Amino acid sequence: MPASAHGMRVPGDMIAVPFGPELRFVVVGSPAYLRDHPAPAKPTDLMAHRCIRARWPSGALYRWEFAKRGRALTIDAPGSLTLDEPTLMRDAALADAGLAYMWEARVRGDLARGHLVCVLDDWMPSSPGFCLYHPDRRNVPAALRAFIDMLR
Repeated sequence: MPASAHGMRVPGDMIAVPFGPELRFVVVGSPAYLRDHPAPAKPTDLMAHRCIRARWPSGALYRWEFAKRGRALTIDAPGSLTLDEPTLMRDAALADAGLAYMWEARVRGDLARGHLVCVLDDWMPSSPGFCLYHPDRRNVPAALRAFIDMLR
């Protein structure tokens, strides 16, 4: 059965079909929050901030991912507010609750209007986006082939 995943390693016996744009992440906060808390210059500065944490459906907390000049870093962002829905995370950042790690596309309008501000921009990784992956078979079922063609 085909599945769709973001940022997952695909086993060697699977075929990955990328679709959609590259995904970029940002750390954002409201101008009011950043007036009261100096913007972090490097990811470790987040330890002095209120961060809006994300919880995966599995219950695990998301560790914020950063990369710069080939150096990768993950941070267990501190914060007492943990949410499992991106819209709520965005709303919390807009309400001055702290910094949030979000897909840029989700907050692009807020950034353009000045309602949110990006920090740590030079540390933010991008991802190749979503992939559909399916078992490596010589004869891909017609319905799956049509779906793959539609995605591309």
